[in-house]
Amino acid sequence: MPATRETLPAWFHRPWSQALLAASLSALLLLGGSLAVVVHQVRQQESEQMNAQGQRFLERLEQLFGQLREGLDVLEAQPLRGCSGQMIETLQQLSFSYRFIYSAFYTDPTESCSNWPRQDSQLSYREPDIRGPTYSYWLNTSTEPNDNLAALMLGRGNFRVSTSRGHLSDVVELPPDASLLVVVNHGRRAIPVLGPLQAWPPQGWTSRGRDPLLITDRELIYRMPTSTPEYQLVMVAPRSAMQLRFNPLWWWLLPASLVVAACIGGLVLQLARQRQSLNGELQGALRRGELQVFYQPIFDLRSRQCVGAEALVRWRRPDGTLTSPDLFIPLAEDTGQIRQITDFVLQRLLEQLGPLLRANPQLYISVNLAACDVMVPRVGEVISRLLRAYRVAPRQIAFEVTERGLIDVVVARDNLQALRSVGHQVLIDDFGTGYCSLAYLQTLPVDCLKIDKAFIDALGHDAASSGVAPHIIRMAHALQLRVIAEGIEHESQAMLLSSEGVSYGQGWLFAQALTAMQFVEMITRGRRLGVRRLDDEA
Repeated sequence: MPATRETLPAWFHRPWSQALLAASLSALLLLGGSLAVVVHQVRQQESEQMNAQGQRFLERLEQLFGQLREGLDVLEAQPLRGCSGQMIETLQQLSFSYRFIYSAFYTDPTESCSNWPRQDSQLSYREPDIRGPTYSYWLNTSTEPNDNLAALMLGRGNFRVSTSRGHLSDVVELPPDASLLVVVNHGRRAIPVLGPLQAWPPQGWTSRGRDPLLITDRELIYRMPTSTPEYQLVMVAPRSAMQLRFNPLWWWLLPASLVVAACIGGLVLQLARQRQSLNGELQGALRRGELQVFYQPIFDLRSRQCVGAEALVRWRRPDGTLTSPDLFIPLAEDTGQIRQITDFVLQRLLEQLGPLLRANPQLYISVNLAACDVMVPRVGEVISRLLRAYRVAPRQIAFEVTERGLIDVVVARDNLQALRSVGHQVLIDDFGTGYCSLAYLQTLPVDCLKIDKAFIDALGHDAASSGVAPHIIRMAHALQLRVIAEGIEHESQAMLLSSEGVSYGQGWLFAQALTAMQFVEMITRGRRLGVRRLDDEA
């Protein structure tokens, strides 16, 4: 058992194991996602089809019932009663006046008559399917095979009018074995209007369900929206059509998902090998001295004088190509090599700029700290030893931490306070992109906020993030913190930031990242020199 515990971590760190795991997980996710997409598309198609058919049925029913109700209102309003010749004439005239009124009847306990004297026997004397406050409905037409004889009937008082089932079925053809039902008695009873009688209620049916389409193992049940509380209109269709559409699509997605999963596995294998290779190369780069430190100048926005710089580490390979910090810095943080890189940057900047800093005591250089550097007091011990060796004041070395690096705010606060107490400045880098809350920010020993370039780029545009930078600036001023804007590339940005009260900025508008020799030359030549410490204007 202990051997298993020891071998499992090693197994997971092998490139082919990671590739196999990634391929398996991606296959499961792709197949599951494909299945969900197929089911969703099929359901959507069925819902659209059922909705279109239901809409046509509803429109025709409204026409039918509207004319039937109107005809009943006309008959009820006229004074004639009894089966006189004049009554029969009135009933015939009504059927001529309304397209969908096929038959009109008068009935009382003693006699009955219709517009078709020879068809008076067709009058149904059974109880109505729906008895409303004004109208009664006879809807069951499934027992009569002849569409012209099967009648939908409405009654009011002594009068009844009917339309043939053919006037309803000519609008749209139902799928095979499908039915159009009227559901009454709060969902407990279903009356077939078109198609065969269906078993009712179906599995999962609720009379007040919100979803218009109910899908069971065998049926599609679609409830149509009606404004009448007395009944619901429901269409029931078998799912055989769905299966026919579903299977070909699924069998097409199955091999496609497996191919994509295999590609993902191959990509993970390549990246894992590249990562292992990059890790070894980074160790060699540290030994061979391939890492270089560049300096991004920071300027006063009003006087346009350089007040300091941010130290940036770059990896230049022997062939002259540069490896992006976004690639090797996260790797160094994962492997613990970031400590060596931090120590290298501190050592190199004091070797290169020590004389310049001693000659210009108000000039400062800021260094980025990773999360592991913030969580331990090690950096304070390293920089203290270096400052004594190079006779540089602590206030000339500032430290930048990101919000994402504040994993444990309490521990970070103590270690940052230790740095600040000996004279180092503390800056929050890329503010607004992490999760540092205002409550934490108020308790952290911070001198300055640096606004991320993404928010600077949005200034003056209609982007949703265009208001973030002004908000950060106002918040910083309320907390008596200074602000540095990163990534300034246009004069309009500099002017706008200066008008908002931002004192300092860096970016290609002023200068790109410089080598140590270029930075020293810029300062010593007195190129717009007017060095001031960040807190001179506090």
